[in-house]
Amino acid sequence: MATLIDQEFFARLHALNEKFAASVPATLTRLEELRASFDPGAADAVLVKELHQNLHTIAGSAATFGFRVFGAQARQLEQRLRVLMAFELIAPKDWNDWLHALDDYIAWARVDPKAAAYPGQPE
Repeated sequence: MATLIDQEFFARLHALNEKFAASVPATLTRLEELRASFDPGAADAVLVKELHQNLHTIAGSAATFGFRVFGAQARQLEQRLRVLMAFELIAPKDWNDWLHALDDYIAWARVDPKAAAYPGQPE
């Protein structure tokens, strides 16, 4: 039988889960705004840093709240972005490839960010 402390813990966890789920649309909107401002021919370091930070936050929190694939895909995008950030010069094609992956992620997450699989990824 669950103790009162367990019940309180799970009630708080449930509330946090709901808060995270409610924040997903705004998070995706922010990613879309950042993406719309992105110029692959002249990447803005501040914008790149904010994209990285947003993806890092999603990657670190999503699985905790039952959005495992949403978080895993954010982690992949974050890691690819970190590689690009390590170079002084990045070709617009490389930025465009990454932006295309970000667009796919956002479109997928708009449909069902709690989905158990991501297109093209093993379940």
